[in-house]
Amino acid sequence: MNLKGRSFLTLKDYSPEEISYLLDLAAELKAKKKQGITGNSLKGKNIALIFEKPSTRTRCSFTIGCIDEGGHPEYLGKEDIQLGHKESVEDTARVLGRMFDGIEFRGFSQETVEKLAKYSGVPVWNGLTDLYHPTQILADFLTMREHLGDLKGKKLVFAGDGRNNMANSLMIGSAKMGVHFTILAPEELWPQESLVELCREYAKESGSVITITKELDAVKDADVIYTDVWCSMGEEDKAAERVALLRPYQVNAELMARTGKDSTILLHCLPAVKGNEVTADVFEKYADVVFDEAENRMHTIKAVMVATLGNLDA
Repeated sequence: MNLKGRSFLTLKDYSPEEISYLLDLAAELKAKKKQGITGNSLKGKNIALIFEKPSTRTRCSFTIGCIDEGGHPEYLGKEDIQLGHKESVEDTARVLGRMFDGIEFRGFSQETVEKLAKYSGVPVWNGLTDLYHPTQILADFLTMREHLGDLKGKKLVFAGDGRNNMANSLMIGSAKMGVHFTILAPEELWPQESLVELCREYAKESGSVITITKELDAVKDADVIYTDVWCSMGEEDKAAERVALLRPYQVNAELMARTGKDSTILLHCLPAVKGNEVTADVFEKYADVVFDEAENRMHTIKAVMVATLGNLDA
């Protein structure tokens, strides 16, 4: 499958077959790395890593993934370039596109990453925006495949802020891949209806069922319970309000027991605020799975770079 030259801004832009291909490639690259085998698919490629928001997993994954495949990553923090301040996003994009072969962006506005892709002329990868976090979903799905087998027909419940970038992206990915997806959240934090409707259109093709509910019994028969911080970066002023709203949706032993299954796993995109969205005991019980998921950020991000920019024959 040829994804050369494509940007990776949201999973809306990728077909189920293309998503499966990226997961297969990530699994292959992971197996090779475990054997000590790295590649040269990005040899001679220079990658700009733009970070408006700080990061552990995203930064490390792009850096190591790039170096593993022979490329050169260049970190550009918010103090390092004039993105949207002294220089427009469009002009910065045109400059970077002439110097770099690919650009990662992690920040606030989805519009910024889309402008970078439009004006740079090189593949641009979304490392997180306020709306979407598509590379995280690839890591989540690779982890689900490793622990649960085929994705199709599995039930994934996201408990927490149902309109954040993780809920949005999990809904898109699940709808495309035939995963039954439930957002479990108070009505004040349900996702945009337009996105729900779009995902239900995707779900018609894949056989997925999309459910938005505030009822805790919705976790019954879940294969995966997924949670995320209750207060995203940039929303610290709303912390007290969020904690009050979301306390009933904490992932604790009682909620896990409501699934009625011993095989249910917990996923968390990290960092975790233990005692808020997940209790420490539940987190530690599933820590091996959660840190598989964290490691899989690197393998899936590497796959995205290799597929869209790299020379797969190298």
